Amino acid sequence: MNAPQTTAAPATNPARKKALTAIAAAVVVIGAAYGAYYALVLNHFETTDNAYVQGNVVQLTPQVGGTVLAINADDTDFVKAGQPLVRLDPADARVALDQAEAQLAQTVREVRTLFANNATLKAQIALREADLARAESELVRAQDDVSRRTPLVATGAVGKEEFNHANAQLSAARSAVAAARSGVVAAREQLMSNQSLTDNTSVEQHPNVQRASARVREAYLALKRADLPAPVDGYIAKRSVQVGQRVQAGAPLMSVIALDQVWVDANFKESQLQSLRIGQPVTLKADVYGKKVEYHGKVEGLGAGTGAAFALLPAQNATGNWIKVVQRVPVRVSMDPRELAGHPLRVGLSMEAKVDISDTSGKTLADAPRRAAVAQTAVFDVTDQQAESEVNRIVATNLGRPVKASAPLQIGAAAPVSASLALAK
Repeated sequence: MNAPQTTAAPATNPARKKALTAIAAAVVVIGAAYGAYYALVLNHFETTDNAYVQGNVVQLTPQVGGTVLAINADDTDFVKAGQPLVRLDPADARVALDQAEAQLAQTVREVRTLFANNATLKAQIALREADLARAESELVRAQDDVSRRTPLVATGAVGKEEFNHANAQLSAARSAVAAARSGVVAAREQLMSNQSLTDNTSVEQHPNVQRASARVREAYLALKRADLPAPVDGYIAKRSVQVGQRVQAGAPLMSVIALDQVWVDANFKESQLQSLRIGQPVTLKADVYGKKVEYHGKVEGLGAGTGAAFALLPAQNATGNWIKVVQRVPVRVSMDPRELAGHPLRVGLSMEAKVDISDTSGKTLADAPRRAAVAQTAVFDVTDQQAESEVNRIVATNLGRPVKASAPLQIGAAAPVSASLALAK
């Protein structure tokens, strides 16, 4: 009988074993390195590519209605604050201003007459008082005549006719005194009536003058508003106005965008907000320039609600089937103006934002109100000052006072003013 044959176990391949061991070691090293990198570096940053450039889109709207005569700027043009952009027909406003100025001049002269009448009425009172004194003197004389003739009538020394004549003169004197006294009272009442219109005021501060002055200011502002200046420095966008178009007050004509004062709204997931704080530094990259250009900013604030909460049609999760969707909260990031000047951005461009969350000592919500206006412009202040100067000129002229020569009213000239549209902290 033949003995059973046994098959020998294949010899282990040492090269394969070494390769597997090297691969396993490499995987362990890479995993450890990534874990260390995540713990030391990646764990201190929150990133998102759901970020977009935002800016103030200032609409140019007329304050008065009118027909468009000229358009001085078009899309993509750069404009300075105070530069006239659109001109409306000023004919109706100019007529209204001429009427208001004439009415103010007439009112000033009428009020001057009121003040001058005070002196005239005082002189009238003095005249009436002199008439009263003369009448009283005549009354005393007539009374004396009657008193002297009364005892002589009985003796026949004075005739009855003469005595009756003396009594008639006495009655006439008494009537004259009463009339004179009434004249004094009437003159004093006239003075009081006139003084009630002028007491505790001056010609310039008289209510009638103030009312007429307000109408001049209103007409002057309406005339100046025929020119629509740029509220801020920026670039023109969304021009819709055309020459000859009849526009109404409040209708949007074009927009001005200040590209040197833009910011980024980065929409982070709700799971990324735990360590986000106001003031943390942010590194930004724009798709338009690629990864070679980096912007630097900081977190200015976190939104008060998610984007879905403020949507035009917010989600109604209490109805029907429900699927959980991770919400996002807008985080405002300010940018360095110097970097924006070197590489300008446009509103709506896509960005990548990376926030350094190493320092979590900041606040998640602002706890103090702003100390300055978010945005402001001084373009329209000059118009108010010019209206006041025009009123003062008319009042001074009709008061007979010397006035300084002023430049004639010009429609279409740029106002020498500066304006700012800044996000004040």
